[in-house]
Amino acid sequence: MSGHEIQLRSLDGQQFAAYLAKPATLPAPGIVVLQEIFGVNSYVREVVDGLAAQGFIAMAPDIFWRQQPGVQLDSNKETDHGRAFELYMALDENNAVADSIAALDALRGMTECTGKVGALGYCMGGKLAFLMATRSNVDAAVSYYGVAINAALNEADRIRVPVLLHVAAEDKFCPPEAQRQLVDVLTPHADKVSIVIHEGVDHAFARTRSSMLRPEAAARANHATSEFFKRHLA
Repeated sequence: MSGHEIQLRSLDGQQFAAYLAKPATLPAPGIVVLQEIFGVNSYVREVVDGLAAQGFIAMAPDIFWRQQPGVQLDSNKETDHGRAFELYMALDENNAVADSIAALDALRGMTECTGKVGALGYCMGGKLAFLMATRSNVDAAVSYYGVAINAALNEADRIRVPVLLHVAAEDKFCPPEAQRQLVDVLTPHADKVSIVIHEGVDHAFARTRSSMLRPEAAARANHATSEFFKRHLA
């Protein structure tokens, strides 16, 4: 499956882009894919295309559009890391969540969509996926190595949908203390939230075509994610 760019309307009435791919069989449930700090690049588009091949309508909104539309940085290039972190540090998180919700609404409103829509985020997008579970009517959410989720745990009581968190045990962006906070605060919400700590792997262990990729851990996480969405978006 290969997708194409579409235009969305933000909740404050502006236009921004998203990458969309559809499966061969419709109608289908939807998944909003929330990017890493490198933009809607080839890796994120690959994730979207892969989800379409699995039978989902998938969409990756451009989260950086308010700063610089169309960002596509290469995580393998050290020269791109500085710009990626600049964009991340300058991001207005509330706007990012609002734009993610706009993408969710657009996807759910498509005639080809069954009306069930999940959120799937990586790194920066991993936290946005968690916030979608607390601030939107998304049907399920999955976070891969979400950064700074521990800073949003005051919203945990607002979780009303199934959430799956993939945590890298060696993640320098989610160190042991932050991991303990996740477990301590979210364990009382175990009826909704599942936390999988992947031992021996670092941040971005599921990013393909990257030196960070750890294939066995990625395969386990991706299988769990696929089964999670099949179960909760059916």
